[in-house]
Amino acid sequence: MRNYKQKIQLGIIFMASLFVLNSCSDDYLNNAKVYAEDSESFFNSEADYYNALVAAYDPLQSTFINVLMGEIASNNTLCGGESATDVPGYQQIDDMTHGPVNAQLQNLWSWMYGGVNRAAYIIEFKDKTDFTGKNVILGEAYFLRAYYNFELVKWFGDIPIKPKGRFVLGDEKTIPRSPKAEVYALIEQDLQFAVANLSYTAPQVGRATKGAAQALLGKVYLYQDKFDKAASILENLIQNGPYMLEQDYTKIFEFAGENGVGSVFEVQYTDEEGAGFGCLQCSEGNVAVGFQGVRGYQGPEFTSGFSFNVPTQNVVDEFEAGDLRKDVAILDINAWATSTGASFTTGYEHTGYFNRKYIPRKRSANAAGDLNLTNPNNYRAIRYADVLLMAAEAYNRKSNPDDNKARIYLNMVRERAFGNANNNVTTSGTNLTAAIYKERRVELVGEGHHFFDLVRTGRGAQIPNFTAGKNEVFPIPIEEIQFSQGNWTQNQGY
Repeated sequence: MRNYKQKIQLGIIFMASLFVLNSCSDDYLNNAKVYAEDSESFFNSEADYYNALVAAYDPLQSTFINVLMGEIASNNTLCGGESATDVPGYQQIDDMTHGPVNAQLQNLWSWMYGGVNRAAYIIEFKDKTDFTGKNVILGEAYFLRAYYNFELVKWFGDIPIKPKGRFVLGDEKTIPRSPKAEVYALIEQDLQFAVANLSYTAPQVGRATKGAAQALLGKVYLYQDKFDKAASILENLIQNGPYMLEQDYTKIFEFAGENGVGSVFEVQYTDEEGAGFGCLQCSEGNVAVGFQGVRGYQGPEFTSGFSFNVPTQNVVDEFEAGDLRKDVAILDINAWATSTGASFTTGYEHTGYFNRKYIPRKRSANAAGDLNLTNPNNYRAIRYADVLLMAAEAYNRKSNPDDNKARIYLNMVRERAFGNANNNVTTSGTNLTAAIYKERRVELVGEGHHFFDLVRTGRGAQIPNFTAGKNEVFPIPIEEIQFSQGNWTQNQGY
């Protein structure tokens, strides 16, 4: 986390690809300290638990790949890049031709399981040493395990879980892939512990809070169509949490808007320590930002990038006239070049649009490593607008719908978007459901959520080349199937 000032050089080594977070050094905090996976001398002090917690947060920075691929998989964007062979794994996911041999899916699997294991390390030794405030650290560890497992179940469906300890070498041959319902049950249990033991104020900027746990739990319920439970937990958060909509929408995705009043959970990035293409997850910067930058750009405000994840005309047209969010979310590079004198080159599948929320801004040239790979733009993982729209959906779709409450939360988001109440939604029932879905798309465009929104609501057919009964989940990487020696079967259709 950017605001943590210690440094650990992690010695946790997870044997076998399934359980590895492939890290160059993972020494993103100060003050090198090495501890072994089964050290009998560890977890004897508050500092040990804190250092292990910092290590558990570190893989969040690798979720840049989840966000980038999640957007590319949807109908919001095309893959882009330099050519049709630039990062084949991304290109295949965009075209829905991906299979179990895909380096980017393998990275996502490995990095998220690395996060699961680091959080599980703390949970495994939760009773070893007592100290004041330990339940806060444990609450964060449970939150993080839930966060990583939620990413895995979203992408891969049934996955192996281990509620009472870390994965160790050999588990891949004996532990089955648990049904999604069991995975979600563990995630719910972990988040309920986090809600009960965390407060709305974090001990340090960037650490998980009660509000983050409530919001994630509400999302987990929503993904399972548990609308009554989702409405209840999200209403509790709305009524009791400290969050509000940032009234200046143009500020949210700039450096000045980081960790703002509408940020429920934010992944912290910095450009103080760089990396290269041989170890993308070693970067302390948001790698996805450089990937989405304008190719060959020269001009004000932004810097160049690799032109991946380019928005389509279809999503641009989803914005209504007068919607102030459009120019914040979408950079029309031709209009921008005309008005500013900027120049640029075009890449593969050039649409003329870029994800303005997460393209590189001008900053100091003193950043470490490749400047394209160390952008310090935080990822706004859970925003208050998302909470309001999830609550609106939950109220509209629960067993006894409350469309009045749903409209209130939907229109709070819309009033900020238009600067007035003239565009408020007044409809009910399934028409209101459709309005909420549309609002989620334009409010959260570029943030990696739309593919999963389409899938969980049975609208996957809107994605070009999507095959129902197959593309709702992604294939288990071939290496993991091979490591399991027949213990795991592949997802249907792959």
